[in-house]
Amino acid sequence: MNNAPTQTRAMAPGRQKLLDAAFGLIREKGYVATTVDELCARAGVAKGSFFHHFKDKEALAIAAAQHWSEATGAFFAAAPYHDHKDPLDRVLGYIDFRRSILTGEIPEFTCLVGTMVQEIYDTHPAIRDACNSSISDHAAKIEADIAEAMKRHKIRARWTAKSLALHTQAVLQGAFILAKAKGGADIAISNVDHLRRYIELLFRPRTHKERTTP
Repeated sequence: MNNAPTQTRAMAPGRQKLLDAAFGLIREKGYVATTVDELCARAGVAKGSFFHHFKDKEALAIAAAQHWSEATGAFFAAAPYHDHKDPLDRVLGYIDFRRSILTGEIPEFTCLVGTMVQEIYDTHPAIRDACNSSISDHAAKIEADIAEAMKRHKIRARWTAKSLALHTQAVLQGAFILAKAKGGADIAISNVDHLRRYIELLFRPRTHKERTTP
């Protein structure tokens, strides 16, 4: 996310600069097209510094996925939607928050781990696993609010809080792909709006019907 903090704990300045460079370059160019030389140039560090901190580019990508989880985790933890008392409002507030940060250039709002895993899921299993962990850990935080909302609103369904939480991530990652294909954020915003309406229908079918019936 373009507004996400990039430093959540103290680390060597060179390592921090390289991770920040990876956040930008990989979202711009993809993992395979990003070179160590480009990472060093973007970070403003010597090539020897790269290999001091990372064994190779794959090691950096794994570390970047882990750091992405920490940085975005802190970013979302500080978001205002957590202030809602009703867990359903927190879930919908999360969707609204995701919509609000679909701004700037495409690489600024797209997901680092989503970008990487689409490209290397079959060729770099260690990176794939790090990306999966990042996406799944984020979904688990949404899952907790969905589970509480299901209990509060007496929702009994064949779907689960976990499946819906993962669905939110599938829609968001798909929205990023469409934004890249279409060349802008508008299509991503439209898909997030559809996601919000879908969740409202799951939890508030009668309320939604009353709103839309002439």
